[in-house]
Amino acid sequence: MRVSSIEDSRFKADSPRRIEEGEDRAMRAAIRLARRGFGTTHPNPRVGAVLLREGGIVGEGFHARAGEAHAEARALAAAGSRARGSTLVATLEPCAHHGRTPPCADAIVSAGVRRVVLGMRDPNPLVNGRGVARLRAAGIEVVEDVRGAECRELNRPYLKHLATGLPWVMLKSMISLDGRVAADSGDSRGLGGGSEQRLCHRLRAEHDAVLVGIGTVLADDPELTVRLVRGRSPVRVVLDTDLRTPAGSRLVMTAGSVPLAVATASEDRARIEALERRGVSIWRFARSPEGRVPIRRVLSRLAAEGRLSILVEGGPTVHSAFLSEGLADRVAIGIAPLILGGSKTPGWTRDLGRKGVGDAIEVGPLVMRRVGRDLWVEGALGASEAGRV
Repeated sequence: MRVSSIEDSRFKADSPRRIEEGEDRAMRAAIRLARRGFGTTHPNPRVGAVLLREGGIVGEGFHARAGEAHAEARALAAAGSRARGSTLVATLEPCAHHGRTPPCADAIVSAGVRRVVLGMRDPNPLVNGRGVARLRAAGIEVVEDVRGAECRELNRPYLKHLATGLPWVMLKSMISLDGRVAADSGDSRGLGGGSEQRLCHRLRAEHDAVLVGIGTVLADDPELTVRLVRGRSPVRVVLDTDLRTPAGSRLVMTAGSVPLAVATASEDRARIEALERRGVSIWRFARSPEGRVPIRRVLSRLAAEGRLSILVEGGPTVHSAFLSEGLADRVAIGIAPLILGGSKTPGWTRDLGRKGVGDAIEVGPLVMRRVGRDLWVEGALGASEAGRV
């Protein structure tokens, strides 16, 4: 059987580490399993686990939502007695504390697992090394940081929240080939094709909340739900400083079935009560020095409610505010093969006050793909707080 040797100076105690080819395949499978928890595990991390015995998979699992069984527990339950003498491959260090579920490290020891291969340690102060220590104290061999970068990428929202207290933010926009978000008439319908619409709905399903500004609400009357793909609709948030959200908008009309929060600085009690009667949550904030709803405080409120991944589908004003404050972590831009040729509508950002190329916000590494007729470009923002996690 082929054996790989992995070196990493950050984990001297475990270097060099030797993993079998089957264990590497199992880690890839565990990562795929963990992705099935996108949009549902908040505020918990996304985790996948696979149990191997005699070269074959005897159990697997992923964490679906907070309060339910962890990935390791699901894999152990699936394996039953076959877990004894097996190797557990998991994307994240098992917990060793009592939360809403029992400690996974104890369950692994009790099941008779002989070896554990991990993608990364859990930096949560309640865990951070305690799970590994519990396993090693029981005589279980532990190998760490296998496909660690991929496992960390799975949990960027979780990691950013632990480091900063804020959620992870993706900015999403659709532009023409000449960089505009709409025609001079204000019309943006048809800018993205059908495949782009499905991608947008998938992105919504993978995030804990979707956020727009009042300008988008008034211009497009969006619903911001998941309809074209399988998945649950995220919490919807509107930045609306002066509380102009129409009571007859699709957002308000669906607030009884899909949560809607309107962040405002308005003190208009009649408007507030009218929206609350329709099931809208009103989040009141003092105005920022710029006279707007303070975005950082809105993000803190979302994080406090366990919403750790936010998709921003706003227009140029909202996107620029996130970029200016360094609160965005990733961008996803769809480029339609259309030249609108107008002069009145802006690009997907407004003036960010950056005068030279040397002042530009770096984006990368880039991921580019065709989505129907459109080209999609994604990348991490170098100036974001997540870049410093």
